[in-house]
Formats: sequence, C-alpha cells, structure tokens
Amino acid sequence: MRKLKLQVQISVDGYIAGPNGEMDWMVWNWDDKLKKHVFELTESVDTISLGRKMTDGFVSYWSDVMTKPNDPFYAFAKKMIETPKVVFTKTLKNSQWVNTVIATGDLTHEVIKLKSENGRDIIVYGGASFDSSLIKAGLIDEFHLFVNPAAIGSGMTIFNYTNEIHKFALVKSIAFDCGIVMLHYETKRT
Repeated sequence: MRKLKLQVQISVDGYIAGPNGEMDWMVWNWDDKLKKHVFELTESVDTISLGRKMTDGFVSYWSDVMTKPNDPFYAFAKKMIETPKVVFTKTLKNSQWVNTVIATGDLTHEVIKLKSENGRDIIVYGGASFDSSLIKAGLIDEFHLFVNPAAIGSGMTIFNYTNEIHKFALVKSIAFDCGIVMLHYETKRT
C-alpha cells in the first residue's frame, strides 16, 4: 500500500501559519542540502494531495515560479506543477487546475482508495484543517516537519482537531544551516 506523507513547515511552537494565514516567519534562504533533501522527498511520490483552501495559492505560487527559470526553486516548481494532484473538496465538482482531479467523497474512504492504487507514495501539502482531518482519521503514515526557528504565539495548527494522543516514532532528524530542523516521524500504529 502507498504511504501518505505529510510535509509541512511549522514554527517552534507548533503553528503552520499565523491567525490570518501569515507565513512571513518562515525561513526561505535554504541551503543546497535542504533543497536536495526536499527534492529527494518529492521524488518518492507520484501524487500530491491538497485541501481545497490550499490549492489556489499552491498552484498559483508554483506556476509563477515556473515563469522564472533563474529562480532557485524553479526545478521544484516544475515538479509541483507536473505531478498529478488530488484536491479534496465538498464545494467543487470540476477541477480548475492543470493536472488535478477532484475528490468529493468521504475523506477516509477516498484516501484509503488512493493509497490502495498502484504507484509511488502520496505527499500531502494540505492546509491546516485538511491536515488535521487526515491526522484525526489516522491516515498519515509519515510526518516530515520542517521546524522553522521562530515562535509566532498563535495561529493555525495541524493538531487542532485531535481529541486523543497520537504517538510517533522518530525516523531521523536533520539540522540545516538556515536554522530549520527537519523531523521525520512515522505514525505508531497500536
């Protein structure tokens, strides 16, 4: 079965965005080691999973980077646009984005169906409420948390809707020169 991997930037105090979606606290002066690590992570997948609220910004951001061949994230942007995407939504019937299909059914059923298909792993870039729903349902197999050297005090968290303890096994951690620490966890299944 394919794995569902969550990759997310997070603050030291556990937020993925400020209260109004602010991301100005994130570190973007990534060194080559960090870029290589993220690119290798995405090479293990052939599908991107997104929540509806995140998709507009995600697709438009990486499409814009694709217009700038000298941008240091150009190769990554190309991968983000070319990789097939599944957008989970209750409000849309048709996709308005390139290389994207819509999933409108029950989240757990849709994700289990997607994980059981042939192919490589699936990466989730989510959105706070979408990620939280996946975590609550126990659907995330691996967490790739990119902890930024900033505490923002309040905001959006991916663990907002969990009512129980979720335990993880540390696979590895990597400290990068820019101050980001990547924590790779697997979900402990009881």
